[in-house]
Amino acid sequence: MDSLTFNKIKEVLAKYANIAIAVPVDPSVDEMGAALSLYLCLKDMGKSMSIATPEPPLVEVSSLVGIDEVKASLGEESGDLIVSFPYREGEIEKVSYTRDDNYLNIVVKEGEKGLNFSETDVKFSRGSKAPELLFIIGAARISDLGKLFDPTILKDTIVVNIDNKPDNQGYGDVVMVSNRFSSISEAVANLILTIGGKMDLDIAENLMLGIATATNNFQDQRTSSLAFEMAGILMRNGALRPTPNQPRREPVTDFSQKPLVQKPFQQKNPQQVRPINQPRSQMQPKQMERIQQNPFKQTPIQSVESKEGAGTGETPPDDWLTPKIYKGSTNF
Repeated sequence: MDSLTFNKIKEVLAKYANIAIAVPVDPSVDEMGAALSLYLCLKDMGKSMSIATPEPPLVEVSSLVGIDEVKASLGEESGDLIVSFPYREGEIEKVSYTRDDNYLNIVVKEGEKGLNFSETDVKFSRGSKAPELLFIIGAARISDLGKLFDPTILKDTIVVNIDNKPDNQGYGDVVMVSNRFSSISEAVANLILTIGGKMDLDIAENLMLGIATATNNFQDQRTSSLAFEMAGILMRNGALRPTPNQPRREPVTDFSQKPLVQKPFQQKNPQQVRPINQPRSQMQPKQMERIQQNPFKQTPIQSVESKEGAGTGETPPDDWLTPKIYKGSTNF
């Protein structure tokens, strides 16, 4: 990714503090892992953060750190209280209010058709303030966000589009889209490092899981060099490379189990081992019986001289070891 895109993102991050992150319906582990990592990073930088998806997250992303922070609406809650109830044409004539001591009563006057809902159908919710900056992670089209993206509410919001899909429509004020990314998590990891964000263990593990899932544990031929580079950095920050069919590691919280204690070395019964050079008078009867059946025969070492005269019975002459001078004829 070119430095111009990174510089634009740095500028908007320095300018705005109310930031939201949106992911599409049924996000993958890669998309949600990248979104949560960016969310945790910017929150650590002191930004007012929110993260949302149109539908509740699936089970496959439940192991990601921060998944409990995901909501169904964008922006931070405002002071407005919204009362919602079903409505059909002709059921309500008007809505008014009355005061009763310390209470404000909202009166819904029925129309000609009468009210077709009960008290259990009435919903209360807090209004949300539109974010100043919105990161959209992994959505090829705005419509993939469903009800999250309301053009009327978000008309003044700066949108940053981060994706690696070839069919991404290139929407947004800042576009960080490239199909050369083998995963969105590697792109977000590079972004976090570029803006100087904190890469703690939770962020590193979210990103590692996202990269490994998108690249089939780095076995996909499309795995980019950036993926390997970011994986090395994430591992140096404590992330573990996930292995197939192995659950993600959980922190140890139960220290009540007693540690394993290694048993001390136990020497064998001294009667079962005969020490070296043990006198035969101290041996057991069975040991004496084995020695008598297969006695050890010592062979005396013979000197060189005894080997030379072996088998002849003769004593070598006195000048046997003295030097000899050959005297012969040269006549042929």
